Amino acid sequence: MKQLQPYQPLLLRILHALTGFFVVGAIITAFWTYDTYDGRWGRVPLPRFEEIEGIHGTFGLIGLLIFPAFALYAFHQGQKRLVQPDTLAKLGRVGRPAWWYSLGQVLNTLTLLALTLSLFSGKMMDEKWLPKGELDHAWYYVHLSGWLVVVVCVALHVLIHAKVGGVPLLLSMVNWRYRAEDSPALWPPRVRAWWSGLRLGLPGRLPASTLVALEVVVLGSIAAAWVISLLKEAAD
Repeated sequence: MKQLQPYQPLLLRILHALTGFFVVGAIITAFWTYDTYDGRWGRVPLPRFEEIEGIHGTFGLIGLLIFPAFALYAFHQGQKRLVQPDTLAKLGRVGRPAWWYSLGQVLNTLTLLALTLSLFSGKMMDEKWLPKGELDHAWYYVHLSGWLVVVVCVALHVLIHAKVGGVPLLLSMVNWRYRAEDSPALWPPRVRAWWSGLRLGLPGRLPASTLVALEVVVLGSIAAAWVISLLKEAAD
């Protein structure tokens, strides 16, 4: 029997596509940068291309600009796709559908945290370190570690969701048709209503204090990355 394609909110598809594009671009260019300037843990036969660091930085910078919007969506409208109070309990049902779905929630959450680590550590680096052969800076090692964690998380993210929803779920993320109630024309009033609710202290959609703490960590880290970077530039 043919599986029906699930419907994904249009805003989720747009933010997911943009974030995914720049994350994949950053992953590829990060390895090429490592291969060009470092290579202590192995190399592949890529051409030496010294401009690749600047290209990687561009992917990272644009990703840093897009990521807060994606994170806000994930922690609010998309919070059901992140860890829930019953996620750990469901992980005990190994092999069952609930187990796979809960594992997907954990991976979604870990991917957000891994991206935060990579973006923050990348912003802490100096673009002159690698061309000058300065490979022993702590933030460079943190950034390399973050890159590795992101690669693993993204790969597992795709595999788990392919297992849970199959091809229909994967295709639903690239289907640009949308329902009338999901029209972009309705987004501004919904954003205003959501913002007014936050200002008035109305209950949000975050059911657990853990998610609130994670949102503070993710968005606070991105804000701190910009502030620290600007302070470093002002001091130079």
